[in-house]
Amino acid sequence: MDALAALGLRPVEVDLRAFFGQDPSRVAATLRGFPLLWVRGGNVFVLRHALAASGADRAIAELLREDAAVYAGYSAGACVLAPDLHGLDRCDDPEAVQTAYGTPARFDGLAVLDYVVVPHIDSPGHPETKILGEVADHYCAQGTAHRTLRDGQSLVINGRTTAVH
Repeated sequence: MDALAALGLRPVEVDLRAFFGQDPSRVAATLRGFPLLWVRGGNVFVLRHALAASGADRAIAELLREDAAVYAGYSAGACVLAPDLHGLDRCDDPEAVQTAYGTPARFDGLAVLDYVVVPHIDSPGHPETKILGEVADHYCAQGTAHRTLRDGQSLVINGRTTAVH
């Protein structure tokens, strides 16, 4: 929050757990109030669970289809946009969802992208850089569409244009 505020933004934390089991229109209305959605990292399977349990997954997909919000995310916040999360279990433990919420992890992503984003590649000092390099290698071997990003890089999609900065 402090880092976003230092950029001149006025961040507001939206804890998706407050929307678990609620009418999905509540989270949709809340998210619709923001022109920018910053989705943080962590365990991609826990994030996917939170998005589904709150209805934010459908709300975000709708906002993006309407071009009504900018989606930005770090680490798992980018990974969850993939069509499928298989392979990321080499880095993030899907059992964390069972442990925390008593339900199996979902392996379907939001399918906003038609490839997987693999973050933290060649990022000295990041504890997951080695294992995510192995994930990227696995995707290459399997023919899974993916894009890698080093820390400090961003994937910017604007209409039909995609660029890494």
